[in-house]
Amino acid sequence: MGTPENLSGGTGGRREPLRFDQDASATAVDMDTAIVLLGAGVTAITHPLLYVKLLIQIGHEPLTPTVGTTMFGRKVLYLPGFFSYAQHIVRVDGKMGLFRGLSPRIMSSAISTMVRSKVKQAVPAEQAEHVSNKDDLKTSLRKVMKETSHEMVIQCLSRIATHPFHVISVRCMAQFVGREVKYRGVVPHVLGEVIFLWCCNLLAHFINTYAVDDNFSQAPAVRSYTKFVMGIAVSVLTYPFMLVADLMAVNNCGLVAGLPPNSPIFKSWVHCWAHLSHEGHLFRGSSFFYRRVPVTGVALTEE
Repeated sequence: MGTPENLSGGTGGRREPLRFDQDASATAVDMDTAIVLLGAGVTAITHPLLYVKLLIQIGHEPLTPTVGTTMFGRKVLYLPGFFSYAQHIVRVDGKMGLFRGLSPRIMSSAISTMVRSKVKQAVPAEQAEHVSNKDDLKTSLRKVMKETSHEMVIQCLSRIATHPFHVISVRCMAQFVGREVKYRGVVPHVLGEVIFLWCCNLLAHFINTYAVDDNFSQAPAVRSYTKFVMGIAVSVLTYPFMLVADLMAVNNCGLVAGLPPNSPIFKSWVHCWAHLSHEGHLFRGSSFFYRRVPVTGVALTEE
């Protein structure tokens, strides 16, 4: 009578755990993706509520209180509620104004999900012991401390990783008060990274698949450098996105470098891009050595 290893084949029996691990890993990735997408949807839906709440927290009251009476007949002043406040934001910024600061919040939510997932993989939840009624006081306290410490590590790492995006989101929303546009550099930065990643990977794939012959003895070596070379080439094309993101990070932020006459005050990153394009400065700083002065609409004459 054959053993299970013989029935399934010696090699097949050894590969089974690997296939199981791959399936489990794929399932975990799918679950993380679903959680990220669900979190992004919930964040977008609830953002107007948080936006109004934040403006109230920082003390911005643009609407005059209304006179009302309590249940005892005493006259009091009532500040506007959520709907009145939201209508004011729509009147000033339009309906899309209710979603000011949403992009960094979605990024923060996605990063938080990924950090939590990685920490839980490093310290599996099944290792944490749960409190039982049969435990004595010392044992139950030990389990509670272990479980709380596990949750504390996850929460702290998640907060540390997402704090920069939280700050950006809060400041983006707080700009409603003074009508500033200091924190709008996230969009071009993310766009540049996304375009760079897709172009680099697709170009490397097409070159490795259709341009490099398998019969060529050095084909593996060439393919190993293709993505690196494509990254250099594509980074030149996406450089303007990085430039605009850096300029918007300092634009009108109170630093001398971001104020006239050193820099114009831009209304948005699109305005910054248009200005740089008009001045011929979209690739300013891309070269350290051969730095030509851009000339727009001015004829050069030799003396």
